[in-house]
This record gives sequence, C-alpha cells and structure tokens, in this order.
Amino acid sequence: MAPCGDRSEPATVVLVHGAWHGAWCFERVADPLRDGGIKVVTVDLPGHGADPGPLGDLHGDAARVRDVLDSLDPPVVLLGHSYGGAVITEAGDHPAVAHLVYLCALAIDGDETCASAGSGDPASARISHEGRTELASTFVPNADGTAITVTPEGARALLYNDCDAESTEWALARLGPQPVVTFQQTPDALAWRSKPSIYIVCADDQTIHPDLQRILARRCTTSVEWPTGHSPFLCRPELVVDLLSDLARSVGA
Repeated sequence: MAPCGDRSEPATVVLVHGAWHGAWCFERVADPLRDGGIKVVTVDLPGHGADPGPLGDLHGDAARVRDVLDSLDPPVVLLGHSYGGAVITEAGDHPAVAHLVYLCALAIDGDETCASAGSGDPASARISHEGRTELASTFVPNADGTAITVTPEGARALLYNDCDAESTEWALARLGPQPVVTFQQTPDALAWRSKPSIYIVCADDQTIHPDLQRILARRCTTSVEWPTGHSPFLCRPELVVDLLSDLARSVGA
C-alpha cells in the first residue's frame, strides 16, 4: 500500500458482489465505511439484487462496473468477491481504479474461465478435495438450463458455513439465479497485471478451495489470509471494513 503522505481525502470504495448475490450482501461493510467518512458504491450486476434485469454475461457485468466507474472521480479502490473477481479483472483496468481487492475471488488469467481458474498451475493438481462438498453438486438449473441457483442446504454449507443462523437465513432469502455463461467466458482485460492489488485468502472457505485461492493470490501484489469462510462480509465484516478503510486512506487523493 502507498504511504498516506499529505493525502487527506480517502479513495472511493466500489464493491462488486459474486454469483447469486447482489449489492445487498455488503450492507454490514458499506454502512460502517460511510460512517467513517469513506464514499462507498455498491454495484448490482445486471439482473441481480435490485436490478430488474435481464441477466447478462461476464462482459456485460464488467461493462456495468465500468459504467459506474465512469461516474466517479479517481482514485477508486475496487473490490470483487468470488465471481466478482473475474468482473473486476476485466473492468479494473479503468483509469479511475487505483487498487484492486480480490476477496476470495477469481483472479482469472486471459486463457481461463471461472470454471478453470488456476488449472494451468502445477500446484492445482495437488489440491485435495477429499471430504469437501463440490459446489456444482448443489446447483439447480432453470427450465432452459441457462441459469443456476444453489440449494438452501448447499448455500448454508458452502457459502455461509461460519455465519450465524439469522444472517444465513437473511442472505438465503435474497439469493437469485446466476447465468451459466458467466462461468464459461474468458476476460477481455487483465487488470491485476497492471494495477496494484491485494488478495484475501479465506482459509475456511468451502466454496473456492483455499489452496486454489493461494495460487490465484500469487498473481496479486500482496495477500493476506483470514480464518473465515466464503462470506466474511456477513460473518466478520469488521475485517473487511478495517482493510478497506486503511486502503482507501492510503491511496486517497
């Protein structure tokens, strides 16, 4: 992170959700940041959260984020969670972006999709999935097979394994479908190759294997590791708030 120097205005923080979620998932992060004097923008990707749709693809999702960035003054700290990592990989080369944050996210390369992230690294062959439930086994396709949802049981076990029951049920009531194509597309840009970045490995993540996260983290400038599951914005929001607050002030104008 850059030193604070004489800077007095923190960077704007833009938060991009992952698959099945919406901007709503960052409520416990956005409010404390705003209370601390930091401007926060939470993005609903097309067809998610409060956005009426239709659902899009990876490139349409990245275009949505770029449209948001067009409306903001630099500098911006851009966070992507899970699938949102692929979105910020494509959108994050926007000139307003000063720093990328990958929260247990898919920092995919130019020849990778979300489904194949990190597979070209020899270390990926040594990842053990013994005793783990595969996310794909919890998928429920829609009528024409173009989108998938996650069973409530699967979401509880994989997305919210360390969240309290009330928070989990709150999130389950808001999950929506995710287009299958978003897991099958390669990015048109690789922001992590040109922008400073930090990767947050979630060591108890049951959705994206922590060892895969560690492979992807090597693509970023720095990394940290937290003892959380896949959704620290629900179970440990103070970790996310503290990191983003420090980062926004360190790169602020």
